[in-house]
Amino acid sequence: MKPGIQGRRTYPVTKEVLASAFGSGLVDVYATPAMIAAIENTAALSVESELEEGYTTVGTQVSVSHVSATPEGMTVTVETTLTEVSANGRLLTFAVRASDDMGLIGEGTHVRAIVNKARFEQKALNKGK
Repeated sequence: MKPGIQGRRTYPVTKEVLASAFGSGLVDVYATPAMIAAIENTAALSVESELEEGYTTVGTQVSVSHVSATPEGMTVTVETTLTEVSANGRLLTFAVRASDDMGLIGEGTHVRAIVNKARFEQKALNKGK
């Protein structure tokens, strides 16, 4: 996998993703955790076709600013660009940007790790046993 892979997805701002409904605040605007989930989803989907069968990616780090509030009814567009692949090929770093109908609402970086899906899930299930 090489840097340069891009992702772009749109997400409607509905009642379910407002801070007041999401549990991240008391205001009726797009929730920061919803923006982060959209960023993770867009990045993951952008590289999914590049992975070997049985492998997927998991988020390991998110560093974003949420700089503008978005009301219900608008659409959020998330764009991701793979900027770096670690030397061992397992960590993927993305530049991320989120915008609503009026402009920029968030930006930063996101890191994902490539994992064997079955092994990763089994390890989680065995946790604490």
